[in-house]
Amino acid sequence: MARASAYHILVKTKEEAIKIKQQLNNGAHFQEMAKKHSICPSRKKGGDLGEFGQGDMVKAFDDVVFKKSLLEVHGPVKTKFGFHLIKTVYRSK
Repeated sequence: MARASAYHILVKTKEEAIKIKQQLNNGAHFQEMAKKHSICPSRKKGGDLGEFGQGDMVKAFDDVVFKKSLLEVHGPVKTKFGFHLIKTVYRSK
């Protein structure tokens, strides 16, 4: 089973996610932005979700982590929890 590790920033609105992504594109540090803006408990760890298996997360999140390029910020990705910015650190197949 495929495994991956990712960081994310979860916010309530698409507009907020876009603003944060622009700051990241301009050099802001992902983990610091997660600590400051994310509404997920993982914010305490800079958005670090640790390692998880394919299918452990909601489909829209899984699709980014297991199909998109590594070490790039993807999103905003809408789920029932809000809007995510996702950075996949590694994955195995």
